[in-house]
Amino acid sequence: YGTVIKGSPLAHAACWARLFSGASCRLFSKHGRRCAPINVSDPELPDVYKMPEYFNFAHDVLDKWTQLEKDGRRSSSNPALWWVGGKGDEVKWSFEELGLLSRKAATVLSAACGLKRGDRLMVILPRIPEWWLITVGCIRTGIVFIPATTQLRANDILYRLQSSEAKCIITNDMLAPAVDSVVSKCQFLKTKVIVSEGNRDGWLNFNDLFRAAPGDHTPVKTKHHEPMVIYFTSGTTGYPKMVEHSCSSFGIGLTGVGRLWLCSSPSSVIWGLSDTGWVKFAYTSFFSPWIQGSCVFAHGMLQFQAKTILNTLSRFPITTLCGTPTLYRMLIQQDLTSYRFMSLEHCVSGGEPNNPEVMKQWKSKTGLDIYEGYGQTETVLVCCSSREMKIKPGAIGKPVAPYDVQIIDENCNTLPPGEEGDIALRIKPTRPFCLFSRYVGDPEKTAATERGDFYITGDRGFKDEDGYIWFVGRADDIILSSGYRIGPFEVEHALMEHPAVAESAVVSSPDPIRGEVVKAFIVLSPNYTSHDPEKLTLELQEHVKKVTAPYKYPRKVEFVEHLPKTISGKVQRKQLRNKEWGKI
Repeated sequence: YGTVIKGSPLAHAACWARLFSGASCRLFSKHGRRCAPINVSDPELPDVYKMPEYFNFAHDVLDKWTQLEKDGRRSSSNPALWWVGGKGDEVKWSFEELGLLSRKAATVLSAACGLKRGDRLMVILPRIPEWWLITVGCIRTGIVFIPATTQLRANDILYRLQSSEAKCIITNDMLAPAVDSVVSKCQFLKTKVIVSEGNRDGWLNFNDLFRAAPGDHTPVKTKHHEPMVIYFTSGTTGYPKMVEHSCSSFGIGLTGVGRLWLCSSPSSVIWGLSDTGWVKFAYTSFFSPWIQGSCVFAHGMLQFQAKTILNTLSRFPITTLCGTPTLYRMLIQQDLTSYRFMSLEHCVSGGEPNNPEVMKQWKSKTGLDIYEGYGQTETVLVCCSSREMKIKPGAIGKPVAPYDVQIIDENCNTLPPGEEGDIALRIKPTRPFCLFSRYVGDPEKTAATERGDFYITGDRGFKDEDGYIWFVGRADDIILSSGYRIGPFEVEHALMEHPAVAESAVVSSPDPIRGEVVKAFIVLSPNYTSHDPEKLTLELQEHVKKVTAPYKYPRKVEFVEHLPKTISGKVQRKQLRNKEWGKI
């Protein structure tokens, strides 16, 4: 910036001066000024991850962009947040406006709601501008925020309120009745706040409080390791776990997402298609873009609709799109020749492995590659493909600093290239700061994620000779049939190469002779829905035998109208597998 104030985060990490100065940008002949991807082998990269004693994302990132904006040193006139509603209404906030409004929200939380540093607040809101104001307000006040999806039902909310011991909940008209139906069982909950133009008995009205609040709040000086956010994440057994992240694990740890995977800069307009309750929303619609001074674009649609997405990409200057593989599968089913994306130049995918055939079709129809990203709620970004490396369809990319990613066996021995094992992150002698702090209230499950010197992701994969990581499946997704180990994704990839298949999900199914066999649930493309099911089943089985090793072919096939998915678009294979094994 010019002057680095002694004792500030900038004095402890040279990366912040580089991040805000624009020194990390170069010219791309095709796209103009863009952020150059970081080289993961760059010896200077560790400097990015030197931890300051104190760190507050609102003060040390957002407010710094505000100052650069005021000084005319932000190299773009894009807003910080650009929100579009379903009825054509729009909100555009500069970093300066975001700062002022989030300080007003911070005052509401600390004064009207009586919350203090370290208290927990659950926020269940759709993609509306108030979501960003409230979460940034939490960061300013040191309040730990707990995002949750609007798809929750009363029992889900009850479990989360009881487990988290949240003192406050903020939601809307749609979910307020569900909260009221369980509130008598939530002994720690003291305050209910509704985001609404109307009032509700027993609830504070955020809009009224916000309009009256002053905008002169001073941010709390939080230490880098203090808790900042908690996400509920589902495990293979039991109730969802509470994943706690610190001020730095997201606020600094997501730097690599913006620079390497999203390849973002102040001129970028980034649209992340995820639910506010999932961690990918933090990746692509909050921390990562704003670290780079990019514009976060958001659409208020309640459910993702292909034509709405395509029209939005055509109408607005969106440069970067992030979605699940399911989203891209949905989009390529449309007539893309009817749309022209004037500004789109970078596409990324995460949440589950993408399909090589989908990547091929998207490239042929748009001219754009899809860059894979792999991470977990617990980890931030672990591996990705970037512009500076060759894309290998089917691979999840190369490790992202500061992670040392290895494929290990059950005895923690590192396996050679090509050999399948557990995808693991080295955590000793130094635990990467961007790894989650703990599962709140569950030290046993926290400890169970570690084996020797490694954090075990629970995913299976292998590393090739070039250092790319290939995802095979969740440890509990692996199919063991007649002594063969079969990963679901390789079968799904083979099926997707057949024109009859719009979507597929492969799981294990019980078999009296083989123990278990491969079963494929298939959503047919429109042109094949009237075909004879038996003949089409045989055709697809023969196709898989030709594309991949014959022992992997699906011995059982079921045609379905849709696959069970999360709100963020992930296929819920566990639900299908449990159905097959009579567990639901």
